[in-house]
Amino acid sequence: MTDPVHPEICDAPAVELARRLRARELSAREVVTAHLERIEQLDPQINAIVTLVGERALSEAAAADERLAHGEPVGPLHGLPVAHKDTHNTAGIRTTHGSPILAEYVPVHDDIGIERMRAAGAITLGKTNVPEFGAGSHTFNPLFGATRNPYDRTRSAGGSSGGAGAALAAGLTPIADGSDMGGSIRNPASFCNVVGLRPSPGRVPLWPNMIAWGTQVVQGPMARTVSDVALLLSVMAGPDPRCPISIAEDPAVFAGSLAADPRGLKVAWSPDFGGALPVEAEVRATVQSAAQVFADLGCVVARDCPDFSGADEVFRVLRGWQMATSLSAALAEQPDRIKPTLAANIEFGRGLSGADLGRAEFLHAEIFHRMREFFQRYDILLLPTSQLPPFPVEWEYPETIAAQPMHDYLDWMRSAYYVSATGCPALSVPAGFSTGGLPIGVQLVGPYRREISVLRAGYTFEQATRRGDRRPVW
Repeated sequence: MTDPVHPEICDAPAVELARRLRARELSAREVVTAHLERIEQLDPQINAIVTLVGERALSEAAAADERLAHGEPVGPLHGLPVAHKDTHNTAGIRTTHGSPILAEYVPVHDDIGIERMRAAGAITLGKTNVPEFGAGSHTFNPLFGATRNPYDRTRSAGGSSGGAGAALAAGLTPIADGSDMGGSIRNPASFCNVVGLRPSPGRVPLWPNMIAWGTQVVQGPMARTVSDVALLLSVMAGPDPRCPISIAEDPAVFAGSLAADPRGLKVAWSPDFGGALPVEAEVRATVQSAAQVFADLGCVVARDCPDFSGADEVFRVLRGWQMATSLSAALAEQPDRIKPTLAANIEFGRGLSGADLGRAEFLHAEIFHRMREFFQRYDILLLPTSQLPPFPVEWEYPETIAAQPMHDYLDWMRSAYYVSATGCPALSVPAGFSTGGLPIGVQLVGPYRREISVLRAGYTFEQATRRGDRRPVW
């Protein structure tokens, strides 16, 4: 067994590190150095960080310490290390999207979320691993290989923000950014026993973004605790004129206390989306146990589920259209450098008609209104995040769940992408472990644009259970 270095720093919550940095109990150089040494020690076992900018990080840490020493104002993330997803633009730092086509691509601009993190004082350590072009919820690609789960290095870390999830679980970074179309923040959070939020579209504005009016892809925060996720959201969120769907609400609410009296909170729960999806027994039991936690806290708990009819068509059609829009040129120019499953998605999107898109948007609206009406009766919907615990890292995707066949690499993600189709915010929080010691998360879904509701419910559950306190054994 290996004792990970610097546990007093690398395993500390981001909120606590931020407080100690501002109080000058720790220097930014100490914090960054500790995380770089933890990366050197543990990352060879999991392959979470694919581009490391250690010297740049140390230089930025020294500058941060100087600012504080001279009494200059510092931001809420002052001195905190952060790792960015390798599909997110980072000015001056390689951003490959896990593809040989972009192996040497270095953006000129930061994404808005990263721009805001840096303005708030965060220090970039590097980039986290992703599947090719972020397609799929298992992290592997031809450039860097697979990311392994810190709780069991023979298992998947999930995806597409799998590098971020693994890095957080291993203490390589206290906070990380992810993105989520069909579960790419939530699945790795579930698989790695960390916390991840898929916000409502526009909560975190996107730019550069060729599909500026799109609502399928969102960026959001990941961390080891709900409070740390909320802290990062308070920095990433807020309106921006470069994003036409950005939400014009002050994100300061996310930086406040999440403590709330849970008595009377109306919680609906379902282990299988009302019988619509196959779910492994240990996951079903974890969801039921989570529902009992809320009941014991004085919540009004009922087994109930909205109608997700049409969610599969909505997600697959709009995803296919977006894939075709963004990647058709790459497929035409270099077809041998794109994995076959992704190429098939692009071709599917290219074959869609106006009628196909029109029907998908019609169904999309119906789902939105069914959810809106459902949340007139309930405050929170409790569901499985993933339909099974982490699977072997060598698999591209699980071929069966609860003895039912999965026909492609999207099928097993339906518990996440059905929720994506609603537009509602969803928080994955640690909820338990399988008999084999593999993490299992649950997702808390709230009304449209009510991120604060799911954060408060997640914080309540986290404090009652402390499931996220269990760290990997090395």
